[in-house]
Amino acid sequence: MSFLKNIFGSDETPKQQESKINWVNLTDMDQLGEIVFNSNEKPAVIFKHSTRCSISRMALKQFEREFDLQDEVTPYFLDLIAYREISNEIANRFNVYHESPQLLLIKDGKSVYDASHSDIDAVALKGRL
Repeated sequence: MSFLKNIFGSDETPKQQESKINWVNLTDMDQLGEIVFNSNEKPAVIFKHSTRCSISRMALKQFEREFDLQDEVTPYFLDLIAYREISNEIANRFNVYHESPQLLLIKDGKSVYDASHSDIDAVALKGRL
């Protein structure tokens, strides 16, 4: 069982695990307005995660291992199972196709980069800042 846990991770959310990322949980629709407004000063990253998907869990773990941009972006975490309406609004507001897992970079109120599944990469994200 621990072998599978090492490969696929556990059902724990980032707050339950040790993470070097200080995630801001995206739980309220009004936060999207804040993200748009604040992204004029400091870019934001939104990680859309499905807590039911092992691929999403692997992408999240890999991203968390590589992430070293805490001072350069504000990282938001969306549990899209619990907050599907926010996930849908992200797709509408930022004109991106909904995927899971998905990473969006918001700068100056717009999504300037998005990636999903195995294309989620902190190094690639850094190149877009």
